[in-house]
Amino acid sequence: MTVSVPTRTDDSSHTPDEGRPHSPPGPGRRAPRRPRLPRIATADLSASVAVFLIALPLSLGIALATGAPLQAGLVAAAAGGLVAGRLGGAPLQVSGPAAGLTVVTADLIQTYGWRTTCAITVLAGLVQLALGCARVARSALAVSPAIVHGMLAGIGITIAVAQLHIVLGGSPSSSVVANIRELPAQLAHLQVAALAMSALTLTLLLAWPRLPGRAGQLLRTVPAALVAVAAATATAALAGLTLPKVDLPSWRSHALAGLPEGPVLGLVAAVLTTTLVCSVQSLLGAVAVDKLTARRPAQQSRSDLDRELLGQGAANIVSGTLGGLPVAGVAVRSSANVQAGAVSRNSTMLHGVWVVVAALLMVPLLELIPLAALASLVMAVGIQMVSLHHIRTVTRHREVLVYAVTTLGVVVLGVLEGVVLGIAMAVGVALHRLTRTRITCEVDPEGVHHIRVRGQLTFLAVPRLSRALHQVPPGADAVVELDGSFMDHAAYESLHDWQSAHTNRGGSVELTGRTGARLAEPHAQDGPGQAPSCHCRPWTPWRNHHCEDPQTPPPSGGQRSGHRLESGISSFQRNTAPLVRGELARLAREGQQPSQLFLTCADSRLVTSMITSSGPGDLFVVRNVGNLVPPPGGESGDDSVAAAIEYAVEVLQVRSITVCGHSGCGAMQALLSTDPGGARTPLRRWLRHGLPSVERMTAKDRPWTRITGRVPADATEQLCLTNVVQQLEHLRAHEAVARALREGRLELHGMYFHVGEAQAYLLREDTSPDAGQGELFDRVAATALHDTPA
Repeated sequence: MTVSVPTRTDDSSHTPDEGRPHSPPGPGRRAPRRPRLPRIATADLSASVAVFLIALPLSLGIALATGAPLQAGLVAAAAGGLVAGRLGGAPLQVSGPAAGLTVVTADLIQTYGWRTTCAITVLAGLVQLALGCARVARSALAVSPAIVHGMLAGIGITIAVAQLHIVLGGSPSSSVVANIRELPAQLAHLQVAALAMSALTLTLLLAWPRLPGRAGQLLRTVPAALVAVAAATATAALAGLTLPKVDLPSWRSHALAGLPEGPVLGLVAAVLTTTLVCSVQSLLGAVAVDKLTARRPAQQSRSDLDRELLGQGAANIVSGTLGGLPVAGVAVRSSANVQAGAVSRNSTMLHGVWVVVAALLMVPLLELIPLAALASLVMAVGIQMVSLHHIRTVTRHREVLVYAVTTLGVVVLGVLEGVVLGIAMAVGVALHRLTRTRITCEVDPEGVHHIRVRGQLTFLAVPRLSRALHQVPPGADAVVELDGSFMDHAAYESLHDWQSAHTNRGGSVELTGRTGARLAEPHAQDGPGQAPSCHCRPWTPWRNHHCEDPQTPPPSGGQRSGHRLESGISSFQRNTAPLVRGELARLAREGQQPSQLFLTCADSRLVTSMITSSGPGDLFVVRNVGNLVPPPGGESGDDSVAAAIEYAVEVLQVRSITVCGHSGCGAMQALLSTDPGGARTPLRRWLRHGLPSVERMTAKDRPWTRITGRVPADATEQLCLTNVVQQLEHLRAHEAVARALREGRLELHGMYFHVGEAQAYLLREDTSPDAGQGELFDRVAATALHDTPA
């Protein structure tokens, strides 16, 4: 039996329906195709209902907070669901009126009126279309997160302060300063009924997600926002309270977009502000949705940010034209959509359909909602936009000043002005960090001069660097410790020239990082008669490369090995552990769930994670001398491999087993040079499991394995290849493996790694015409993986 490398054919002559069971058409004509209705997954249907229940009260509340007609919130929610949901590049992101746009929209309505605000929304959508066509969406994410979080925090504070007046039964002013100034008077004339409904709404918003027990878990499936608004509405109706309530005028009188009126520069600034806030919030939301879906077993493809910008632009054009609020991706609804199990864009579009149905059929019910309940809902959203997590993050990264300036700028001056101030502060902080470089020179008791550089080495720091370097006397030993991530050309030239001059005068120079790892590069001036300079990088211990002079004998005993082990562990704890701690904590909680058993040689040159591009939890690895699999039956004296196979197949339920051999295998060389009458050492007793491989290779009726068209270089390489095939045969003889193969839940793979070429080969059965028939794996071609079709 022979097997070939699988190839993918692309035969355009085959129709999509070819090969499917069907009734034969009549002679001379094709059978008519029935129109197929789109199939909607049950998960999308249920997720759309959950998102709709959250979007309905929030859309009305945001419209109330901006001072726009309440129908405008419903129009924006419908446009965001249907248009952005259909055309956008983030299928699971839900778009609609966003709290982050409340301040911008309210200011536009106060300044230009409602119809011009709708026209500004349309123009912002056109600008978004242009930016999407220019494919600049990914570069828009280059804005400092401190500026983005500061902008959202400033908007949240503005929303919360304004809605507090409605919660107390009054009306807000146009600015935060005015709202704060008028707050004492509002407290003196508060309305008890409005305050009671607001308190009820806020209490349910906070308490509902924390309901304990199984009953609480079941009740929490209903959105807290819906429960809070519904409870306040029912209480106000049953108690007969006289409160301002939602007023939805007839759709016949709904105002649409008009021609923009106002100063040109002011309109341009308004369009750019709306575009900036809508685009940044939508793109950040799309990235956040990608992070949420990445945790799923069947991961969704990454969002197409340029297409998402096009979808948001189209939604804003539709929403503005129909008299709706500006549209952007909304984090609350998007996370609810993902958590509800949505699998496609159908859930987002269906939520828009439900909004349209509610706007047309549920007007009498919506008009029972107290405005105080909606105001308290939006106020809670505004407070949540001031995230303590974001504050801790920017503080840890020393960007709290940028965050604070942006937040205060948005609160006091406005969104666009606050963002400009934040960008200016971010640039100033970056320049300050580039110029704030500390350079010290110290001498230890042994007379070694230590020059320590803290910060980035730019041309601005060259004078101080030169003064510190020239404090080292000629012929002295010096260590230059660089603690920074950047060095420009001027600093490099200064350091390199001094190093060359100091070395020529009989001194020694060692460049290190903060951890002590040597960073010295070989000098270009090294001549043929000169010993090469030290050439070490942080990964040189992995390369088994030594940093000391080749002519210097290594230290005696195990001092070097012990030091390397200790420094390696220290480097892991310092550099790698913080990066993998979260993933390892998840694996510790969930247990190991590897996809395959990888059986390979114990040779130190084989780094399984490197050659398979795998990480923690991906492979169940078994290593032994010669990658041998003792066949079942008979007394082997070692059941460790069989136990690992049984555990991997029966308990871990791996889907594949790979046997990987390698070039220059010492075990195979020992098999070829074994003296039959030699002493029975533990190594020889173990290697007897490789004797069937020797017999298989020397059999005259079995052709040799090829490596992508060439014969093996020598007998050792041939035995390495043959041994992989033989161990696969041994694997098939194990009961657990045989049963899993019969049930179709396991695959076996052979692999060969050429160490010198750094090339992996996949062993495939040969189905060439001259291969002949015979036993499984009789003719095997080791195919380079980079030549294998995708």
